[in-house]
Amino acid sequence: MALPDPKSLRLLNHVPPRLLSAAERYLKAVPMVRDLLSKETDSLLSELEDDLKPYRGKMPAFDHLPVTGRSREEVLRELQALESQEESRWREGKVSGAVYNGDSDHIGFLNRVYGLHSQSNPLHADLWPSATKFEAEVVAMTASMLGADAANAGKPPAEHICGSMSSGGTESIMLAIKTYRDWARARKGITKPEMVAPASAHPAFDKAAHYFGIKMVRVPVGPDYRADVAATKKAINRNTIVLIGSAPGFPHGVIDPIAELSELARKKKIGFHTDACLGGFVLPFARKLNYEVPPFDFRLAGVTSMSVDTHKFGYAAKGSSVVLYRGTELRSHQYFTATDWPGGIYFSPTFSGSRPGALIAVAWATLVTMGEQGYLDATRRILETAAAIKQGIRAIPELHVLGDPLFVIAFGSETVDVFKVMERMGERGWSLNGLHKPAAVHLCVTLRHAQPGVAEQFLEDLRAAVEHVKAHPGEKGTMAPVYGMAASVPFRGLVSDMLKKYMDLLYKV
Repeated sequence: MALPDPKSLRLLNHVPPRLLSAAERYLKAVPMVRDLLSKETDSLLSELEDDLKPYRGKMPAFDHLPVTGRSREEVLRELQALESQEESRWREGKVSGAVYNGDSDHIGFLNRVYGLHSQSNPLHADLWPSATKFEAEVVAMTASMLGADAANAGKPPAEHICGSMSSGGTESIMLAIKTYRDWARARKGITKPEMVAPASAHPAFDKAAHYFGIKMVRVPVGPDYRADVAATKKAINRNTIVLIGSAPGFPHGVIDPIAELSELARKKKIGFHTDACLGGFVLPFARKLNYEVPPFDFRLAGVTSMSVDTHKFGYAAKGSSVVLYRGTELRSHQYFTATDWPGGIYFSPTFSGSRPGALIAVAWATLVTMGEQGYLDATRRILETAAAIKQGIRAIPELHVLGDPLFVIAFGSETVDVFKVMERMGERGWSLNGLHKPAAVHLCVTLRHAQPGVAEQFLEDLRAAVEHVKAHPGEKGTMAPVYGMAASVPFRGLVSDMLKKYMDLLYKV
């Protein structure tokens, strides 16, 4: 079975989704078709297995506990070897996002903080009151950065901006959506909740909808890749519990019209969530540096919750984020309590029971050592680097930048296969993100890219990659066809099946 031609598959994109879904179910019910699809998927993934399992046969592997424990020195040597081999992949600044600071002294400091608090757990507040101190202060500092001072002015404490920490942006988003579901059920009697989000909003919102029984209503983005306010308004009904906007969105790096969307939510008396996981620790400082940043935070009366990641541009260690709410009454719907358990009363503010207090301590230590000036300096370097990269991309005739981004730069092409360009960049050591609808590639600029010479090297390699693809139009590559198929195939269940098998592959020893 040959890989489907993306051009022929695009013709099916004009067929109504319900008909496509029914056709897909019918085709997959035919044994021969099902077997052919499975064989093709397995063939594609087998080509990736060596790349995904580079240590197989080169280092010890364990699918059972060793009979006798290995020596700590031996294990540490192996871990050091793995770290040394992988560090170069991000240290040089050739990765989109992923590592947002990466300075050796900064990492060493965070590791020392983690070591000091490695045993702490805020579930046991009586044993580690330091963990609750750190969490409360991280939440307060983050809220203040995102407009809490103006929002709280003249309001009673119960209406102040508040929140909690989580394990990352996905958990922050899921906590917020779970909170709106329970709030709407308690306050409005809504039992079939819906949320409205632009097509560009993060899949974490779909995950929340999937887990919590909420209908996701996706609306299109405009030609500027920002959420369509008119389409959002049209999608609202009596079951709508929350609207979504991003600041900025992950795919194209543009900021949705948060002011208009949140005002629409306020008038409809429903929630509005600003997803600032990427921009929360950049946009406030960009504004202070006189970059044009539209309003997006709690200074807007309609914004009732936000998510912002301390482990991205907050420069804390991986595994920490903040979710914020307008008032403790709304936040209370996030909490879980059990009052009749034989083991005693039980409560937890987030999904986890036990939580790593060390990561909370690391986030606190990062914020207080960076300070406002540290974030201003970091943001200045990132935005100056991003400006140079945008200018360089726009100077390449075959490429164009999507929308008007600040630091997450998506680019596409009308004349060359941008996924082939991405693959050529991969051969030069760059790890970039492929986008769909439209086909594009993006680079999330971090402090790694602000190192001397990195932006210049990126643009040099990008020009060379484009020229190579132009000179070799028939060259298929290995990953470019996969991206092309995933971008164009109308049967989304096929893509989902492939992704599930990909995850199965990750768990193979």
